[in-house]
Amino acid sequence: MQREAYDKKIKTPLTLKEVKRLKAGDEVLLSGVIYTARDQAHKRLTDLIRKGLKLPVDLKDEVIYYCGPTPSGRKVIGSCGPTTSSRMDPFTPSVLKAGVKGMIGKGTRSAEVIKKIKKNKAVYFLAPAGAGAFISSKVKSSHREAFPDLGPEAIYRLEVEELPLIVAVDSKGRNIHKRLNKKRKAKDEK
Repeated sequence: MQREAYDKKIKTPLTLKEVKRLKAGDEVLLSGVIYTARDQAHKRLTDLIRKGLKLPVDLKDEVIYYCGPTPSGRKVIGSCGPTTSSRMDPFTPSVLKAGVKGMIGKGTRSAEVIKKIKKNKAVYFLAPAGAGAFISSKVKSSHREAFPDLGPEAIYRLEVEELPLIVAVDSKGRNIHKRLNKKRKAKDEK
């Protein structure tokens, strides 16, 4: 897709005003700081939140990318494609309550998580699956921030420039997957 085809350019941290501007189906270019976190990092964050303890990163207005980057070699970062988002569903309500405004991954989200996205005025983005090497070209800096014992599942602070994403679930709970499923069903019935 050509750069001109994208609906919006957005930057982190995500403000409530920016989140409300986004609509399911929008194609965006995201620039700024995002944090990686997968299953084990989410579990640890959720445990800290439940205990009322200080988090290793301030999640307010931040974006979490469901990703475990590979070793970088001589580049800023190795391949860093999205992980299946539904694996983070059990932890998502806690991190949303802690202030996360955006999540990036692949696949669908549960009905409960979509309700929490709407309630917390957040957004869920889809990253291009199978394009980890391409996505790594959008990462300008990388630094491990927390949980180093988790290796690639540690929390990394990534600075990205014009990372191409699609809004899958917007702050009003509109869901691109639901719309696509309706279109497929109608097509199948013909």
